[in-house]
Amino acid sequence: MSPGPVYRRARLRLLAAAAATCALAVTAVAPQAAAKGSPPHTETYRPQFHFSPEKNWMNDPNGLVYFKGEYHLFYQYNPSGSTWGNMSWGHAVSKDLVHWEELPLAIPHDDQEMVFSGSAVVDHENTSGFGTEDNPAMVAVYTSAYKKDGRQAQSLAYSTDRGRTWTKYEGNPVLDIGSKEFRDPKVQWYAPTKSWLMTVSRSTEHKVRFYSSKDLKSWTHLSDFGPAGAVGGVWECPDLFPLPVDGDSGRIKWVLVVNINPGGIAGGSAAQYFVGDFDGTRFTPDDDGSYTPPPGLVVQDFEGSGYDGWTTTGTAFGSGPVAAPAPGSSGTTGVEGKGLVDSFHGDDAETGTLTSPPFTVDTAYLNFKVAGGRHPHVPGSVLGDPPAPSGTVLADFEQDGYGSWTASGTAFGNGPVAGTLPGQHQVSGHAGDRLVNSFLDGDSTTGTLTSPEFTITARHINFLVGGGNHPSGADAPTAVRLVVDGRTVRSATGADSETLNWASWDVGDLAGRTAHIEVVDENTGGWGHILLDQVMLSDTPARPRSTETAVNLLIDGKVVQSVSGADSGSLDWASFDLRAHQGKQATVQLVDMNKGGWGHLLADHFVAADEPATSSVRRAHWVDHGKDYYAAVSWEDAPDGKRHMIGWMNNWQYGNSVPTSPWRSAQSIPREMALRTVGGRIRLTQEPVDSVKSLRTGPAVGVRDLTVTDGSLPLAEGRADGKALDLRATFALGDAERFGLKVRTGGGQETVIGYDTKAQELYVDRTRSGAVDFHADFPGVQRAPLTAKDGKVELRILIDWSSVEVFGGDGEAVITDQIFPDPDSDGIQVFAEQGSAELDRIEVRQLRSYRD
Repeated sequence: MSPGPVYRRARLRLLAAAAATCALAVTAVAPQAAAKGSPPHTETYRPQFHFSPEKNWMNDPNGLVYFKGEYHLFYQYNPSGSTWGNMSWGHAVSKDLVHWEELPLAIPHDDQEMVFSGSAVVDHENTSGFGTEDNPAMVAVYTSAYKKDGRQAQSLAYSTDRGRTWTKYEGNPVLDIGSKEFRDPKVQWYAPTKSWLMTVSRSTEHKVRFYSSKDLKSWTHLSDFGPAGAVGGVWECPDLFPLPVDGDSGRIKWVLVVNINPGGIAGGSAAQYFVGDFDGTRFTPDDDGSYTPPPGLVVQDFEGSGYDGWTTTGTAFGSGPVAAPAPGSSGTTGVEGKGLVDSFHGDDAETGTLTSPPFTVDTAYLNFKVAGGRHPHVPGSVLGDPPAPSGTVLADFEQDGYGSWTASGTAFGNGPVAGTLPGQHQVSGHAGDRLVNSFLDGDSTTGTLTSPEFTITARHINFLVGGGNHPSGADAPTAVRLVVDGRTVRSATGADSETLNWASWDVGDLAGRTAHIEVVDENTGGWGHILLDQVMLSDTPARPRSTETAVNLLIDGKVVQSVSGADSGSLDWASFDLRAHQGKQATVQLVDMNKGGWGHLLADHFVAADEPATSSVRRAHWVDHGKDYYAAVSWEDAPDGKRHMIGWMNNWQYGNSVPTSPWRSAQSIPREMALRTVGGRIRLTQEPVDSVKSLRTGPAVGVRDLTVTDGSLPLAEGRADGKALDLRATFALGDAERFGLKVRTGGGQETVIGYDTKAQELYVDRTRSGAVDFHADFPGVQRAPLTAKDGKVELRILIDWSSVEVFGGDGEAVITDQIFPDPDSDGIQVFAEQGSAELDRIEVRQLRSYRD
């Protein structure tokens, strides 16, 4: 279970809440609903062949089991709203994994607990006593998230009517270790020992724990696995299952899927996997995780008592390296030698820089190890506290009341407050003594604060903003809006940080217009508050102060490359590519300008080398390389021994903000999983379930032997256009650097699905895919390694009204991304860049809704 925005990731010695650079959303994106009187399930972005609930919030798939002809899909569900909260189990069933029937709420939250993620089994032998051998019970094993103390423990509920009604076991919880980070049990029958096997996550420890039981009620600890692979975020929703290798039933391997958030290959949430053996007690991966970086010249190892010519400012880095702690003693691992740089000094309040002497670039790469806070360098930000530009102050909030500003609701109280409110982490970065702070009585209050009207007489409106990252277009925003003629023309939000930072609106095109500002808090969940101070008109834009914890490469005094930590104490390899800077003067600068949670930096072992070092994230094995495939788990007891998997098609970076209404989130297409030998290594591969074909409608549109040179061509003169499609395409490598398809095109919008011949990568570029500005982490390019086979690249692409799923090769490279294009953007084009490529053949099939 991903606990959404209320969850705090922390270094073991850290208690402060996370801080980050403020995010500015220039254009509000309103959730799209169906027009009044339209048929149901025809909202602009409503998935047509992916399951989505009729309304409200959904995340992790749960309780996946096949029983009496039905595939059961339970899922994390908020019965009361379209953002995360009130976690309960929703329920849907299908006979073919494509046509879904949404059923009433299965297991609701109550006054004592939320019902977090878990699994379901059919107790055929009646080991639990909840059913009979003639009518076996379906048993849900879920995580009780107790509201009183935050404890997480494993509990049971059972049903004797095919999952339609449920009873919570009166002896709950059945497994409680007193932890607040112990969740997401996956339970299955393990035939060799005639017992139940539980795979469950110890999330912040990056461990999976295995338990055994004879009756589902009493559990015995077997072993732990981890840390291993990617550990940049919490581990959640584990799954363990066997598969034959290359279809050979005599050669069985076990797959352990571990979902991670954040720290995924594309940023944010993702699913990684390990291949190995399971002996009934312990999982042993084939890859032991060992790694030897490329050899090179060590230019700084931080083994001395001082910094050897590196210079400091501020106090964060002290007078020299610190001694490496014993492994596991403070959450710091991966140290090379006995010393390292660590800007953490009991808390995160200190700031400063550590800068190398200038050097002439004469090698291809500079490799180093880094850890600490995930606070990237923001171009244009200023080290230290930049003075506010001169101008006209519209509000400094230093008075007792709001003056001519008017407040509604309960969030903003009777006036500005003096800094931090009760129960709130330390507020910083405001000007003067007071500010607007809607954390009144916690995050449960809502309201609006509205300025008087004013005339825009300057080029910019500058202000300090902090608080929750819930953009104006979200269902429950925490945002600052500029309103002209009743329309929001600019907006900004916080970044889940109690540190205010400068934001600036360019309003030159609005000169002379009458406007007002609205400060909106409609959010009652985690980070459900907004901070505001020092609103002013100015002809100069305010520059945000740096809040980074980063290692920067500077050429001529300008940052040209930067690497941040991953909210982790595990030092990992990173690399600067120096090839474009040969012969130039450079410096390396370590920067800690963050006073909030994870506001520190660790670094070690700088090595000049001819090859780049590879991080654990890059070395890890990923189920899906897209941004929107998380909490992936598989069905138990599926017919013919097949292993079908499904994932939540969203990302915790922006999950609460995607512009859909009255529902939020969909599940991926179910996939059939396999193990195949690819390039000499056993890989987890996947393809859409075959029953997707039952949704095909109309004749196929096929094209053969089409050559494209340095440009784009419409496919089949528009006859293949559509919003819900199933495509199969084969390209032959030519001399083009990149080639592929552009889908959902029109009106300047496109989603690019391409192949990079030099990098040998499949990629999806959604930077121009429609609505992308509702969150800074949404636009981008996702990549997956894919080697052409016999000079050809094969693709299977599923396009829905708000998603693309791309399967490359034999399913060894998969990218799943949400997209939010306009309904009229439904074209398909074939393209090639820097040369020619040949489309050997393509077949395009229209898909109808599973509800038809």
